[in-house]
Amino acid sequence: MTLTLMLAALLGLLALRVPVAIALLVPALAYVVLDPSATLGIAVQQTTSGVNNFAILAVPLFILLGNVANVSGVSDRLYTAAVAYLGHIRGSLGYVNIATSFGFSWMSGAAIADAAAMGKIQVPAMKKHGYSEEFGVGITGASSLIAPMIPPSIPAIIYAVTAGVSVGALFMAGIVPALILIGCLCFMVWWLTRKQHHLVMPRSTWGQRGKSLLGALPAFGAGVVILGGILSGIFTPTEASGIGVLYIFVLALLYKSLTWRKTYRILLGSVETSGSVLLIVAAASLFGWVLAREQAPQLAADFILGFTDHPIVFLILVNLLLLVIGCVLEPTAAILILVPVLGPVAETFGLSPIHFGVVVIFNLLIGLLTPPVGLVLFVLSSVTKVPVPKVIKGVMPFFIPMLATLVIITFVPALSLWLPTLLGFH
Repeated sequence: MTLTLMLAALLGLLALRVPVAIALLVPALAYVVLDPSATLGIAVQQTTSGVNNFAILAVPLFILLGNVANVSGVSDRLYTAAVAYLGHIRGSLGYVNIATSFGFSWMSGAAIADAAAMGKIQVPAMKKHGYSEEFGVGITGASSLIAPMIPPSIPAIIYAVTAGVSVGALFMAGIVPALILIGCLCFMVWWLTRKQHHLVMPRSTWGQRGKSLLGALPAFGAGVVILGGILSGIFTPTEASGIGVLYIFVLALLYKSLTWRKTYRILLGSVETSGSVLLIVAAASLFGWVLAREQAPQLAADFILGFTDHPIVFLILVNLLLLVIGCVLEPTAAILILVPVLGPVAETFGLSPIHFGVVVIFNLLIGLLTPPVGLVLFVLSSVTKVPVPKVIKGVMPFFIPMLATLVIITFVPALSLWLPTLLGFH
């Protein structure tokens, strides 16, 4: 009964558009106040312990890194290089969109940052060269999901801390699924543009290609520094976030693209976003403690095991649940609420927590493009001035490659586990 009331209170507050952190905190504090065996001291301890974690420190640093890369013009250089090499192919700006998102992903770690950076540049350029607005916003939204799948993925950090698994292992586990998503998106671009022969650009000379590549190479260095440092054992993922921020700041200064006003805007935006995320983490820590105290994981395990004892059926049920949850909750909040309950159940089915993490994260990322919440939809609408209904219409065809990717990574766990195992993380 207690669990039912708490979940009902949470859903009711979310339905009333109460901020996620407050919606988590109110029922948890009510439980502490009404339970004579619990104290406010315990509530404070549980709340602060959620953010008093070395790995969590990477979140604000990677948010800062993505904001610096966004404002400093790094994404422009990646776009120029991609156009130089891919522009002469039919439907080229669709592939350019995917390639630029992949390059920018090694610095952002968040779909919203990717959608904001790429939307400003690529949607107007695609419209100028004969692509429909729907196609432009659709591929931009879909390709933005690459960023949270690969290092420095912010959802991966949140999941790893919540589930108690290696951040490095989860970073590595997302790379192959991200490449599968890229392949599926490229196929969809080919299919949608296969009869539109006018969607080509003049072939760039090798001189132009070389110049654009030299301009973009320093930007790729951020990914090399972050990933290379983690793989070589020189520094942890959290330390890598600090090194990455330093690298991208130096790069922005060398590009002479930072002003005091831009720097202030970057720092202010990073503080606002980090504060929002960490407040959710703190509130969810207390909420999760209450769920554990009321034996929610055990009850969930008993219920699901009473329904099925087959891991494939369990994964199908989890996918359906998460696709629905992703429509109304953003990934960070959903991970913090659901993983303490679903994680132990997955282990009873013998599923790898690393593979399960990749499945959970990608499911919830799809929710970023799904109404009614769909944060990426609203970000794209804001930066491109395309109405939200038109953005939704443009994104719809790209659910086919996204769901195809989800099916592949769900039922072929080796794709997620191969790289972490090869590198000794798993």
